Amino acid sequence: MEQKTKIRGKVYYVGVNDRTKHLFEGLWPLPYGVSYNSYLIDDEKIALVDTVDICYFEVFLHKIKSIIGNRPIDYLIINHMEPDHSGSLSLIKQHYPNITIVGNKQTFGMVEGFYGVKGEQLLITNGDPLDLGYHKLRFYLTPMVHWPETMMTFDETEGILFSGDGFGAFGTLDGGFIDSRMNTDKFWEEMIRYYSNIVGKYGSAVQKALQKLSSLPITTICSTHGPVWTEQKERVIDIYDRLSRYEGEEGVVIVYGTMYGNTEQMAEAIALEISNQGIKNVVLHNVNKSHPSYIIADIFKYRGLIIGSATYSNQLYPEVESLLSKILIRDMKKRYLGYFGSFCWSSAALRCMSSFAEKSKFELVGIPVDMKISMNEQTYEDCASLGSAMAKRLKLDR
Repeated sequence: MEQKTKIRGKVYYVGVNDRTKHLFEGLWPLPYGVSYNSYLIDDEKIALVDTVDICYFEVFLHKIKSIIGNRPIDYLIINHMEPDHSGSLSLIKQHYPNITIVGNKQTFGMVEGFYGVKGEQLLITNGDPLDLGYHKLRFYLTPMVHWPETMMTFDETEGILFSGDGFGAFGTLDGGFIDSRMNTDKFWEEMIRYYSNIVGKYGSAVQKALQKLSSLPITTICSTHGPVWTEQKERVIDIYDRLSRYEGEEGVVIVYGTMYGNTEQMAEAIALEISNQGIKNVVLHNVNKSHPSYIIADIFKYRGLIIGSATYSNQLYPEVESLLSKILIRDMKKRYLGYFGSFCWSSAALRCMSSFAEKSKFELVGIPVDMKISMNEQTYEDCASLGSAMAKRLKLDR
């Protein structure tokens, strides 16, 4: 068991997979499941880095004991207090009553608040070391990636970065857990979706963390979700760097809410013109069908965004209104925005989207299009003009 779960040096993988949960945080679909990663350092002093969701404690404990037997664990290092990682903390404390919990000032307030756990604590600050014997650890505080207590632990001996939720991705680890032993294709889009929905609001904090870690000789990234990254760690860091700088690719996301299909025809006409203008990445999302997590991921991925809504009870179509609030929460930057709307007897959708445009601070492109009842020749021309304006703006960045 030891050799099968070994990462480098005396570091072992003891995480678990969740193929049961439908929604992460009660919000985000998990078509490929999710892993909760924990790591064990079997040194002169034994350290456990993060725990797992409490539902999987028995499996978790078995994995730990298969490596260290009945020997005690000296340290529990808490990089992140979200319950999918800290959930087994109180049970670990029951099995290892003399364990020392390692965290920062923000950590310990949450430990007591969530679990009422007290006892031996090692309070660390940024840059503090911890000597386990062969492995020499150093701690780096990374607040708001994506909670205030988040930190990362660097193993200076083997170059392993225990990164908490940083560099995470949705998806279970099916057999292998190291990137070199598995097909990682499914994780790249799921990493973008994970980042944009979970971490996306905190781009500036991620940039500060990347700067803090930039001089470290990292060989391996051990996140709390997704694979252990070795061969492809540079690609992982690049994705997080690019997303946290809001550097979208050339492309357009067209999102619309429609009841009877007329607003959808506006979206189709806009998309056709964007394609005719030479923009290849065009993604359409009907809010009645696409889950917001996939829409948000695409908005993080591409620079152009065009939103359309039918007027509904003199307001925006409800699912469009909900999506706009999710976009604003993430405080995104560097996006080009166009919008369109439709109505039967009283125009309201455009007025509401104008308010969103001001709040978002996105660069407005083209003239908003308002349609009464259904498409006519003038509406087709106006939609084509909006699509053309977006395509021209994107091509200016080439």
